[in-house]
Amino acid sequence: MADALLFNPHTYDPAHFDPETRRLLRATVDWFEERGKRRLIEDYHSRAWLADFLAFAAKEGLFATFLTPASAAGRPDQRWDTARIAALNEILGFYGLDYWYAWQVTILGLGPVWQSDNAAARVRAAELLTQGEVMAFGLSEKTHGADIYSTDMLLEPDGSGGFRATGSKYYIGNGNAAGLVSVFGRRSDVEGPDGYVFFAADSRHPDYHLVKNVVPSSKFVSEFRLENYPVREEDVLHTGRAAFDAALNTVNVGKFNLCTASIGICEHAMYEAVTHARGRILYGRPVTAFPHVRRELADAYVRLVGMKLFSDRAVDYFRSAGPEDRRYLLFNPMTKMKVTTEGEKVIDLMWDVIAAKGFEKDNYFAQAAVEIRGLPKLEGTVHVNLALILKFMRNHLLEPVEYPAVPTRLDAADDDFLFRQGPARGLGSVRFHDWRPAFDAYAEVPNVARFREQADALCDFVATMAPDEEQSRDLDFLLSVGQLFALVVHAQLILEQARLTELDESVLDELFSVLVRDFSGHAVELHGKDSATADQQRWALGAVRRPVVDEARSARVWERVEALAGAYEMTQ
Repeated sequence: MADALLFNPHTYDPAHFDPETRRLLRATVDWFEERGKRRLIEDYHSRAWLADFLAFAAKEGLFATFLTPASAAGRPDQRWDTARIAALNEILGFYGLDYWYAWQVTILGLGPVWQSDNAAARVRAAELLTQGEVMAFGLSEKTHGADIYSTDMLLEPDGSGGFRATGSKYYIGNGNAAGLVSVFGRRSDVEGPDGYVFFAADSRHPDYHLVKNVVPSSKFVSEFRLENYPVREEDVLHTGRAAFDAALNTVNVGKFNLCTASIGICEHAMYEAVTHARGRILYGRPVTAFPHVRRELADAYVRLVGMKLFSDRAVDYFRSAGPEDRRYLLFNPMTKMKVTTEGEKVIDLMWDVIAAKGFEKDNYFAQAAVEIRGLPKLEGTVHVNLALILKFMRNHLLEPVEYPAVPTRLDAADDDFLFRQGPARGLGSVRFHDWRPAFDAYAEVPNVARFREQADALCDFVATMAPDEEQSRDLDFLLSVGQLFALVVHAQLILEQARLTELDESVLDELFSVLVRDFSGHAVELHGKDSATADQQRWALGAVRRPVVDEARSARVWERVEALAGAYEMTQ
């Protein structure tokens, strides 16, 4: 029997979605399965451009259906629905990050357009999607990275209401083929934030020069240069501070997709790893008979389940967001930072088990081991997102307020707030509901109770010995605190989703035994930081806990893991 907690193409039936969404998701799975594993891996190693996949997506209207908001829609099934976008992220990650990347960069390229009041640009983008085109997001530069304050893309007024743009962009996915490239620059005649401009360019224009693909991959992560490129008035998407906000708010939308792509990668790799380990005989026994192997695979499994639970619950907050409820601004960098780094741990645990098998070119695992590394580093590094998360710590832990309960959001609604998020500031004013009831609901689960002790200890830390002014300038110290806080938020949403889905408590308890160990590890790391005070060092060691051991529980979870052997194998 297939494990209902993991995506399995052989049994996948997204019945919780509307008929057209179900059709498109299932059609995407079927396209990959019919293509087969051999072709999938050959294309990965040969770095083939994704023309066949994009032709399939165009024929089915996949991107046009999923990425056209209702305000620009030409059909009733077109909407921006984060729940079904997340489902497609997982599927594309499962088969290969190259496919996901073309889709992800299209999402980023559309962000400034759907936030714009430029009706002509919105119509053009909708038409391009209908034609099966992809988009690109021209923000980063070779010299400045994503430091948009320092952009060298300069726009010279042309005297007739438009501009001539000159400059280069770097790390720009789909830059070889995009029908529309949202480009960030600044006017040469206006100083400061008032001079920012977001405009739409076309990669096929003669003044758009494709320099190269900067990575050895099917992902065409391009460098391009504009030379005296004509920017007409109808090409301008945003000006001034609104252009800056559009950049950050677009990344808010786009970076949410990294968590579910990571989940898809780990799921496919897990089927391969467990199947191989179960069939490999060493010293007369299957590899899975060794205690350390069972522990590593069980840890990988429950971490992966935790990734899914957190991400699914975060979707609900993302879709329910509004001007008076901006909790998504915490849960969003959490999905990007925490879930993707959990993905790295999942792959590493399995790789320790399958060892040399993980390098073989005929397996999916070899590419999973490479691609999983990229996700924590895209749309802001782990460090950037940890620093962002810290801005919410005191309000979240110590100063909760009342909010209406957020339901599971699988309804066929358009998430229009994502394109009217407003100014990208005021994070310190965002408030949160009380995190404790999620823990109270599972107080009888031993390792949930054990982790609750650690979460309460963190509240004491923040209330009585929070970083002082000097420590607040020590990012190395702050990031250790951020890791502890991130674990509490991660655990909270896992518990909320566990309650909504009636998760098996054996799995939950085993997962929290891992989280207890993680918290203890980060506490020890904090103890060793150069700037930790004597009180903080004592606190750190006092927060270390040993998970509650239950051999029967662990055996039940191991049965679920071992059952993954042979449960899915991609057709050849």
